[in-house]
Amino acid sequence: MIPRYSRPDMVAIWDPQTRFRIWYEIEAHACDAQAALGVIPKANAEAVWKAKDVEFNVARIDEIEAVTKHDVIAFLTHLAEIIGNDEARFVHQGMTSSDVLDTTLNIQLVRASDLLLAGVDRVLAALKTRAYEYKDTVRIGRSHGIHAEPITMGLTFARFYAEMSRAKRRLIAAREEIRTGAISGAVGTFANIDPRVEEYVCDKLGLIPETISTQVIPRDRHAMFFATLGVIASSIENIAIEIRHMQRTEVLEAEEFFSPGQKGSSAMPHKRNPVLTENLTGLARLVRMSVVPALENVALWHERDISHSSVERAIGPDTTITLDFALHRLAGVVEKLVVYPENMLKNMNKFKGLVMSQRVLLALTQAGVSREDSYRLVQRNAMKVWEKGADFKTELLADPEVTAALSPAEIEEKFDLGYHTKHVDTIFARVFG
Repeated sequence: MIPRYSRPDMVAIWDPQTRFRIWYEIEAHACDAQAALGVIPKANAEAVWKAKDVEFNVARIDEIEAVTKHDVIAFLTHLAEIIGNDEARFVHQGMTSSDVLDTTLNIQLVRASDLLLAGVDRVLAALKTRAYEYKDTVRIGRSHGIHAEPITMGLTFARFYAEMSRAKRRLIAAREEIRTGAISGAVGTFANIDPRVEEYVCDKLGLIPETISTQVIPRDRHAMFFATLGVIASSIENIAIEIRHMQRTEVLEAEEFFSPGQKGSSAMPHKRNPVLTENLTGLARLVRMSVVPALENVALWHERDISHSSVERAIGPDTTITLDFALHRLAGVVEKLVVYPENMLKNMNKFKGLVMSQRVLLALTQAGVSREDSYRLVQRNAMKVWEKGADFKTELLADPEVTAALSPAEIEEKFDLGYHTKHVDTIFARVFG
């Protein structure tokens, strides 16, 4: 991923030096297990650990791979250069390349998950803080982009908190799904390596032995993992879209923090654009871009082909790096979001009480008017607000068919904003516990 959308901790997980270090640890732990089983001399296993503090020469490994056309063999050759050919002759005993590659990939994805979970936690903390801050701040709810009924800004933040809470649970499950390792040999039968080696290596690296592998760890696990990241990205976009809508000039109920010295446009000095949330919409597309290739990686020929390999070399780092960046960008946006309660009230009152139409409709039906006639009466007066800028309550009070069923006091009562916020505490208790 390009540096513009990258954070150092996540980038480090995918650094070649990190990858080779994990390869080395797998091989070294496997040698220890083999020695304990009496398969290889203990001295040879101990010799492998001579490279424990060595920084592997990435350029040298690339140089060897240019000849061997095989990355794992290139690494093993370089390891032998470090610890000695005789000492290294039992390294990779009974193993196949995918034992190293797949186990390493899953370790990297587990580590990436931990950083992503930290990002989700930051988003959740920001959403919870803002939810309580604006718990009772009334704004208009919208459906189809059109005024519906009053809600509160706190409920908007709470809704997103609940969504990101589900994202966290899914990510925890995805992390567990991917937390497997395989040291099972050429086609997964353990013909040339004892299953206890796999158990030992996985235990040392914090993994669970794969139930049954072929030459690879089954890719349905990875498909589920990347699909989960795609869903999280869509939730990020969902929040970003709401903020972008609120920042529109005609709405302006909230806006991204505009820092001193910031410029909105090269041409128009007045501009304050929602650039961060627009960026999040784009980043979400990049994350989701990995989902279909991950799903297509599930179907491999027989015990293995490498059609998945090139895909994962790209989507592993790119997707986790992008989502990590997006989570922290979103958290920053929410933390600093500037909210305008006065504009929320102004927008809600733009159509002079129109948003109370359902309360009047229900009151008429409860007063004995049929639902069809109730709807007709309310809509007849509502259209005057839309088309002529009339006041909804005034029109209702002047309609003899409405006042025949409802008294002026009963009509007046239907315009109480508190009616719409009376269950906010109940909803908050459900969301936040």
